[in-house]
Amino acid sequence: MDLSDIRREYTRGGLRRNDLPDSPLQLFEHWLKQAIETKVPDPTAMTIATVDENGQPFQRIVLLKDYSDDGFVFYTNLGSRKALHLKNNSQISLHFPWHFIERQVHITGDAEPLTKKEVFKYFTSRPKESQIAAWASKQSERLTARSALEGKFMELKQQFAKGEVPVPTFWGGYRVKPKSIEFWQGGEHRLHDRFLYQRNDDDQWGVERLAP
Repeated sequence: MDLSDIRREYTRGGLRRNDLPDSPLQLFEHWLKQAIETKVPDPTAMTIATVDENGQPFQRIVLLKDYSDDGFVFYTNLGSRKALHLKNNSQISLHFPWHFIERQVHITGDAEPLTKKEVFKYFTSRPKESQIAAWASKQSERLTARSALEGKFMELKQQFAKGEVPVPTFWGGYRVKPKSIEFWQGGEHRLHDRFLYQRNDDDQWGVERLAP
């Protein structure tokens, strides 16, 4: 299979320095709203990258559940591979691949565990089936067969049929405090627009254009 000729032109418009707000969070919110309005599939899906003790990077897709000036929030099993990586190395990378609107956002930063109050508030807002699934799955551990996972889910569904599902002690989340946020806008003839915001020592944002 020859992949060398698979390409397309990016024609949806550019991104100029004068269009940039002082805070990257403002631009991120604007782009996220546009991704939702244009019905980009899974607009809150982001690839997150962590590194193990040997320096081996790992990537997976999770859903963004909140964002603010304080950072970007996601939830996970605290026994998962990504959580174990973050316990030893809090540095993380997030990537939003909004190809449908010819945009990408790349974030680097440090992941900080959420408080128990934050975790409880989000967990209790989830559909009951999702709460039960959190109990059923020992994320990243080996499974003999899918039937084992389904069987555990059905067992727990009966167990919690008449009551509330408690928050598992092994379930939580992280807030990623960003150090840098890069915005990529596709351009014609591969002349893409890239702007990198970086947080300086005074906790302010500087911005510069990068070559595509």
